[in-house]
Amino acid sequence: MTLNLSNQFIEESPLSVAGITFYIKDILEEDYQLQKISVIGEVSSAKLNSGNLYFTLSEPDNSASLPCAIWRNTLKNIHHQPEKGEQIIVTGRISLYPPRGDYKLIVNTVSLAGEGIQNLRYLQLRSRLEKEGLFDQENKLNLPKFPKIIAVVTSDTAAAWGDIQRTIKQRYPLVKVLLSPTFVQGEFAPIAIVEAIKKVELDGRAEVIILARGGGAVEDLSCFNDERVVRVIADCQIPIITGIGHQRDETLADLVADYSAHTPTAAAEKVVPDQNQLYEEHCQRVEIIIDALRTKFNEEKASLNSLKNRLKNIHQTSKTLDKANFKCQILRQKLAALDPKAVLSRGYAVVQKNNGKLVNSTSDLMAYQELIIQLNSGKVKVKIMDIFESESME
Repeated sequence: MTLNLSNQFIEESPLSVAGITFYIKDILEEDYQLQKISVIGEVSSAKLNSGNLYFTLSEPDNSASLPCAIWRNTLKNIHHQPEKGEQIIVTGRISLYPPRGDYKLIVNTVSLAGEGIQNLRYLQLRSRLEKEGLFDQENKLNLPKFPKIIAVVTSDTAAAWGDIQRTIKQRYPLVKVLLSPTFVQGEFAPIAIVEAIKKVELDGRAEVIILARGGGAVEDLSCFNDERVVRVIADCQIPIITGIGHQRDETLADLVADYSAHTPTAAAEKVVPDQNQLYEEHCQRVEIIIDALRTKFNEEKASLNSLKNRLKNIHQTSKTLDKANFKCQILRQKLAALDPKAVLSRGYAVVQKNNGKLVNSTSDLMAYQELIIQLNSGKVKVKIMDIFESESME
């Protein structure tokens, strides 16, 4: 049996070392799952060489180990370099080095295990919500320019509540501010924030909501990364502006909110206009109107002066007009005298042949010829009985 197997093996073409090595390398480096992985483990060794950091991650009982490397270009951007004995989480890709036939995890990020797990969960949730479109700009509501009622969701004992009240009173005292109190830290904070936002929405009076909390440690702000809080903000039909922590802080609540400010005070400044600025803008508009009226007044004044100058010459214009009227009257009289209707109205008549030709001499007529006589009113047809010689009219 052994002999047959041996003979079978010898008959097949053997693979070269490079062939099998590069085959394994292709399998490892083309596997999508192995090109973006997170690994938790204990640093059992760490060494710098030529600017690169080489270290090994091991199980606490040394049952397995994984060689890792951080290249120099990546290492300068790593906030925490692995040290022996630390429990860390790393992300990276698996790569194989053919000359030695060994594989490594090429590391991109490093974080301590406690903080790293929380950060990993944050990144995973953020990625999932982002794919759902919850952070898309097109889904965000516009903030009202001149709100009459504002709701604030925060702790009634927090400094943020006082900062918001003071800022709004200074900038726009006409607005009414409602408080929907909630926890903003701790285990029960997420569900409390959700209920506080829902109460405001159910109340229906507020036109905009400020979700606020002062600065604190990363773990203190974790409730604003809770999926329940993110989804209630996304579903809220009232615009929500967040003012959470300090400028360096960014939570998932900030990403999903309709507008995100760096601090509670900045959120209050964004949500209401500044009455001093409004007054300045009003004064500017008044000046613009006054300038427009002044320009119009000057234009009308110039037009009035032009009319005055024309009125000064009205006497000369009147004489010319009288002469023109007198001339028109003479022409009208002449036209009236030449009007055939005027002649007919005095008892005269117009005599025409049947073809419409006017008769002005007896030489063109003959006995029993029909004629048409046009009177002042109507026409008559006559027949010539006798023709008399023309006589001069005395």
